[in-house]
Amino acid sequence: MRPRLCPGDGVLSVRGGGPRPGQLRVFPDPTSTRWLIKRVGEVRGRGATATFQACSDNPRAEGAVDSRQLGWVAAAGSYRVVWTVRGRDR
Repeated sequence: MRPRLCPGDGVLSVRGGGPRPGQLRVFPDPTSTRWLIKRVGEVRGRGATATFQACSDNPRAEGAVDSRQLGWVAAAGSYRVVWTVRGRDR
């Protein structure tokens, strides 16, 4: 998520609220046990059946993963980022 987030930065996220374009969301990576933070692109549907495009802020970065590989992401089980904390190195 560089340049918005860098290694060592922290986020506070909350469950609830539907995804909106431009918003940062945290969700489990469907291909592994890690969690991902991505920017919401297009949104389809509403409520419990909503899905969204997970967009990388730096899609050309080595190892970048987003909806180009994952497909559309279910909004259920994702968290809305409400606050970020800059790491000490910034």
